[in-house]
Order: sequence, then structure tokens, then C-alpha cells
Amino acid sequence: MTDAPHVLRQLDGGVLTLTLNRPEKFNPLSEDMLTALQAALDDAKADEAVRIVVLAAAGRAFCAGHDLKQMRASPSEDYYRKLFNQCSRLMLSIQQMPQPVIARVQGIATAAGCQLVSMCDLAVASTDAMFAVSGVNYGLFCSTPAVGLSRNVPRKQAMEMLLTGEFIDAETARERGLVNRVAAPEQLDGEIGKLAASILAKPAIAIAMGKQLFYKQLEMGTGAAYQLAGQTMACNMMDDSALEGVQAFIEKRAPSWKTPQQS
Repeated sequence: MTDAPHVLRQLDGGVLTLTLNRPEKFNPLSEDMLTALQAALDDAKADEAVRIVVLAAAGRAFCAGHDLKQMRASPSEDYYRKLFNQCSRLMLSIQQMPQPVIARVQGIATAAGCQLVSMCDLAVASTDAMFAVSGVNYGLFCSTPAVGLSRNVPRKQAMEMLLTGEFIDAETARERGLVNRVAAPEQLDGEIGKLAASILAKPAIAIAMGKQLFYKQLEMGTGAAYQLAGQTMACNMMDDSALEGVQAFIEKRAPSWKTPQQS
């Protein structure tokens, strides 16, 4: 098992599934896992055949966070800074890539694993899934997971999770905004399939421009956000897909959009 790839890849109909593949260890974000997942995301970003990325995991756990044994074996501030910078780069790359990324959470997601869910654009969880930022239980406040968590979950609820390290279930995660949908384990893939199909039916260029705008404007003041949004909409409107979509609306017909391979 140790010779198996850290990340499995499967492309089907424009949907690329990347599966964390260290189930016996609960898929920790070790150095090798971070490197493998970063490479897979970088490849996907540049691949026009990839319209959506589904981030999944093998086994009972989605991701248990950083590999604490590996971290404890290298007690150096320089090492820790390098590791957390590597992890932060991975998290940011999820939001910087043009394709939507959907977390498929079938089991526990703790600490940096919960962070990984929070940084995905969308998340669908099994009713078996549990979430926690539990580093505080080991004397390590989940500071980097707090960045993603606090951008998904209301402030006091995020602080409660960070200060107590306690788990929340999938339905609570949905109520708080950490995940979009919750499904029974046997219906998880079907629910993700429905979500993906809805996105695939839209033009890739509009999705990419919209995703980039969404995250940029969140960090801006309202005036600057409207200025950037207006520029983005003007550019979007000049694209063939928008021109076709508006014309189709006027003519009361279904739009006929080109695929990335046809454009």
C-alpha cells in the first residue's frame, strides 16, 4: 500500500476526481501528500478537458489534517514554516484555479482536513461525516485552518470550534455554512453528480471569470468590489458564450454553447 500513489486521478465527462489515497493513516496532509495533491491541482488547472474537480478520499476518513508524527520528528521552526507555507499554497491554489472544486466528504475531516473542506468552492458531505479543528486538544491552536473556517462559518461558531476542538456533525456543518449539501452515504455520489451536472451545463468561461471575481471581491471594500465586478461583467458580456446566451434568451430558445475543445 505504501507504494500506491498518494493521489488517484479519474477524469470522466469533464469531472476530474482526485482521491486522497492513504486510507490506513486517515489521509494525512504529509509532505508527500501535499506535493502530490499540489501537482494534481496544477495539472488540472491547465487542462481544458477538466471542467470540475471533485476532491475525494479513500477509506473511512476524509482527511485527519497534518501528519503529526512527521511534524514531531522535525522540531525546527524553519521546517514548520516551510511546511505551513506549502500547505497554505495548496489551499490558495484551490481558490485560484478556474474550475470549481467540490469536496466529497465521506468521513471525518479534522484540523487541516477541515481547512481543506473550507477552501473548496463547494462541499457535499455524507451523514457519516464529522468536522473539527481539534489541534487545541494537543496544544496547537488551528491557526491556519481558522483562515478558511472563519470565511465559511459565523465568527462565534468558528471560535467555539477552534477553542474547544469539539466535533460537529454533517447537518450542523451544513447549517453553519461549511458544506452545501448532506446526503446518505449511498446517495453521496448521486448528489455530487447532480451538482456537477448543473455546473457543466454552464459555459466554462463564465464559471472561471465568476469564480475569480467572487474571491477577489470578498477581500475588497464595497466600492472597489463593485468596480471590479462591473469590469468583469463587461468582459464576460463580450465573450461569445454570453452573447449567445443573451441572444437565445431573446429568441426564447436553448443556448448553443461551444465546448472548450471547439473554441
